[in-house]
Amino acid sequence: MRYAVTGATGFLGANLVRTLLAEGHEVVALIRKPNALLEGLDLRLKSVALYRDDTAHIDALASALKGCDGLFHLAGIFDPSAGGQARMKTVHVDATRSLCTAAARGGVPRVVLCSSSITVGFGPLGVPGNEDSALDPTAAYGHRGALRDYHDTKLAGEQVVLAAPDIEGVIVNPDFIIGPYDVKPTSGQMVVSMARHPIPFYPMGGKCFQTAADCATGHLLAMERGQAGRRYLLGSHNLSYREFLGIIAECVGRRPPMLPLPPALTRAAGLIGRVGSRFDAHRFAGLNRHVLSAMQADRYRSDARARAELGLVPTPIRSGVSAALAWFQRRGYC
Repeated sequence: MRYAVTGATGFLGANLVRTLLAEGHEVVALIRKPNALLEGLDLRLKSVALYRDDTAHIDALASALKGCDGLFHLAGIFDPSAGGQARMKTVHVDATRSLCTAAARGGVPRVVLCSSSITVGFGPLGVPGNEDSALDPTAAYGHRGALRDYHDTKLAGEQVVLAAPDIEGVIVNPDFIIGPYDVKPTSGQMVVSMARHPIPFYPMGGKCFQTAADCATGHLLAMERGQAGRRYLLGSHNLSYREFLGIIAECVGRRPPMLPLPPALTRAAGLIGRVGSRFDAHRFAGLNRHVLSAMQADRYRSDARARAELGLVPTPIRSGVSAALAWFQRRGYC
């Protein structure tokens, strides 16, 4: 099969491209410009802008997609800086609409959109959330702010794909993903930080984790087996942060965090984040009070639908941590 991929120069995209190539598929990467993550790979690069508000742009996208059997739309951003809401809307909503129109015009029958678990409900360990669970975004992410804007634009992008005519749209919603090719790093920052120095505290909450390799496989299975109009949560390991950080500690050879993060310290960090974000929004994004409160809460989700309908068979989360650590070590992050 020939598959087009947006976001191939990013963390998840780099993992997906390698999974597709390993399975014998041809890959057409729709990118603005290449980066080191694509070096040495046997794929076709097509330099295109994902969004411009003109007919010629749609025609160019349709031409780039012609002959493809499916499109994986992984391009996405989280932008907490001034004007970030508009930029997230451009990527998550406007570009998605353009790509769906171009896919239909170019004869591409199926689109798999990489959304986020941020649009999926959650629950305690005994009753985890799933793709149909109710979610109160205001309670979870606030009335306004970058996290709420990210939720709203991701959800709007899902709705664009599911309503698009002349294509079959499938949504995947990755939760916390850990693995190699995490350039920034994002989720892998926990691995890098603990490899550099001991971490005494652990957040008191929990989350749903998955290896980057399993997430990439989930994307491919969604393309091959997913039901049109369905969402699939990609996250297979419900762990407390203490358990997850304990696995990281074993992999990097450190003592695991022993002390729960005090609520007072969380509030203080949130205040630092609120002040610091006025000067450097990206640097202090992790200290957003809604992000911090989420780490202190149990926000578990179930991948039962992905296992039952896609046939996803997850691997241990330790393999994702080990793969991330090895990649970071080879590149001098640690």
